[in-house]
Amino acid sequence: MSVPLTTLSEAGVSVWLDDLSRERLRSGTLADLVEREHVVGVTTNPTIFAKAITSGDAYDAQIADLAARGVDVGEALRALTTFDVRWACDVLRPVYEATGGVDGRVSIEVDPRLARDTEATIAEARALWWAVDRPNLFIKIPAARQGLPAIATCLAEGISINITLIFSLARYDAVMDAFLEGMERARAAGRDLSMIGSVASFFVSRVDTEVDARLDQIATPAAAALRGRAAIANARVAYEHYERVFSSARWASLRSAGARPQRPLWASTSTKDPAYPDTRYVVDLVAPGVVNTMPEATLRAVADHGEVPADSVRDQYDDAHRVLDGLRGLGIDYDDVVQTLEDDGLATFDASWDGLGDQLAARLRPRPPLTPAMTAPPAHRP
Repeated sequence: MSVPLTTLSEAGVSVWLDDLSRERLRSGTLADLVEREHVVGVTTNPTIFAKAITSGDAYDAQIADLAARGVDVGEALRALTTFDVRWACDVLRPVYEATGGVDGRVSIEVDPRLARDTEATIAEARALWWAVDRPNLFIKIPAARQGLPAIATCLAEGISINITLIFSLARYDAVMDAFLEGMERARAAGRDLSMIGSVASFFVSRVDTEVDARLDQIATPAAAALRGRAAIANARVAYEHYERVFSSARWASLRSAGARPQRPLWASTSTKDPAYPDTRYVVDLVAPGVVNTMPEATLRAVADHGEVPADSVRDQYDDAHRVLDGLRGLGIDYDDVVQTLEDDGLATFDASWDGLGDQLAARLRPRPPLTPAMTAPPAHRP
């Protein structure tokens, strides 16, 4: 096993893979990462599935069966993705059992086009929870404003939730409040709180991409000095908020009833700017009780040359606040940055889902019936 990944795990960071495909499952590479590289969870999103389903031949047989049954695109998408996630849940089930349900989780996202429709999101989450039917499943719900009541309702019903596309500190506070509300409602309904899990996916590298572009437009030495610092500062302050909420009396009451904390999950951890170290969004965000979900390239980079400290978050709060204050002082509008990123994230997932749907529609289109001329035996020829 990789020494850096071992050190990362020992520091309290759960290593999850941000990728899934039928080929990865049938080839055994996911199982190998679990066995050899400390991978204890999997996340997916519409873009990941769009790439997987449109590459290679791993899905051809199932798509042919779906076409023969005459299913529509929506049902086909659900059948293809839940098949993979169910299989991945089974691969990760031993980890789930060994960690008492903390890890060994696999996430599947509701149709991103429903993100701004609360009732439709709840209905889709229920359908996916039923379809996969595995205790180590997470249903991913985007942290758009309309998703907050859906998060609370699903948790109250005993559905484990991964809240995704979190960029802002204010939205993260609202997500944690929705978690607490959902768990309080679950307790009032008599549910076993220890069986309900949740993570909050706080996105990292995309913040630097957006902020750096704005700093480059300012083009001053002060702006240049802050390039590449916004994302890690934002995430570190988010962890400060997490520590405050999960040391509150409100949380203590739920903990005494068997609830487990909603862990922060660092998402979007691949480096977008080649000028930055390819491990930075992992090694600079080491703290106990967090998840870091990585594409395989980032995972391999950390395994190969990551220098993992015992903690790179909790003694950096003052510096993180100074970075955010410095950005505001340069005229960077934080609220506009994070709203832009949320809108872009939803638009990207929408486009991935729509594009995949268009490709599937063509493959699901029924063939025209054979005409008599096509089915008649060939004429006798002397």
